Amino acid sequence: MIEKPDYQQITRRQSRQIRVGDVLVGGDAPITVQSMTNTETTDVEATVAQIQSLEAAGVDIVRVSVPSMAAAEAFGEIRRRVNVPLISDIHFDYKIALRVAELGVDCLRINPGNIGREDRVQAVVSAARDNDIPIRIGVNAGSLEKDLQKKYGEPTPEALVESAMRHIDMLDKLDFQEFKVSLKASDVFMTVAAYRLLADQIEQPLHLGITEAGGARSGAVKSAIGLGMLLAQGIGDTIRVSLAADPVQEVKVGFDILKSLHVRSKGVNLIACPSCSRQQFDVVSTVNALEERLEDILEPMDVAVIGCVVNGPGEAREADIGLAGGEPNLLYVDGRPDHKVSNGELLDELERAVRAEVKRRLENPDAFENINIQQQAAPSLAARLK
Repeated sequence: MIEKPDYQQITRRQSRQIRVGDVLVGGDAPITVQSMTNTETTDVEATVAQIQSLEAAGVDIVRVSVPSMAAAEAFGEIRRRVNVPLISDIHFDYKIALRVAELGVDCLRINPGNIGREDRVQAVVSAARDNDIPIRIGVNAGSLEKDLQKKYGEPTPEALVESAMRHIDMLDKLDFQEFKVSLKASDVFMTVAAYRLLADQIEQPLHLGITEAGGARSGAVKSAIGLGMLLAQGIGDTIRVSLAADPVQEVKVGFDILKSLHVRSKGVNLIACPSCSRQQFDVVSTVNALEERLEDILEPMDVAVIGCVVNGPGEAREADIGLAGGEPNLLYVDGRPDHKVSNGELLDELERAVRAEVKRRLENPDAFENINIQQQAAPSLAARLK
């Protein structure tokens, strides 16, 4: 892989590292991608099935809403049947937090200030400490405390930060530092400003997200802009793209954002032209079909599909696998022309070349030590061969 120039390097904000199950968050750990189930938690079969589909998409951590004690009992069964770390999303009832702590939750999403008396907060923190469970403080512009709404008149970055610091102070008084914080709003600029303010005030990891971002298209755009602004400044240790869509799409968009910023690579990075009358084959249908065929590939890899000879050879040479349209079309492997490909063979030949490259890397891991394994989503080549 080609080393990125200095102007493409991002210096991460230094943060305390916590552990969510077997996944590290913060410090020098790769930025993780999260999603959340939208099934009824008490429907164990449906929830397990959705989590497994998220796992197949490569999710690192999954959040599950636990609004009742019945949901807590169901959560216990769900925990036993899936492998990915699970966060329980709990509001107000501290007893639910205590129960899921017993049932093996990997992280508690619960705001200390929302669960009442000091003894209840202390009980939850004690359970978290005893079971090595971190806490996520989650502040949302739509649910600010009434006195902060009155003080600021409307949600503002300063109001979000003040709310967060109230919850943080409660944990500080109990000498509990294993937590992360999110400050979410549906407005991109408010969210970005709030995270920038808080980033300089605490050492804990930050969970990024634009809440209630919208549908699959508009939500992806808003999330990419907001999260991209923060990540490019080195702010953020774990992300969730909140879409009114299939949660699997949240995972895909999340990894696409990280991939675009060169902070974490997972799977195939498709470089494709928008096509024009110079194209020698149907670029759009080829790319869409190829994307579907290669969804199971976890190995970071650049694949260029360019329809003409103007930009095709240059892009193809820079990619791991590249196709330049022409008369004839030419397939490049590792930056060098490999063989000619007819239009009828494009999809099959591109897929074959990509899978052959994956196999080559797996069989020769030492030859690819220059790849920044720390930034990959999948385990290292060496680890997968053990």
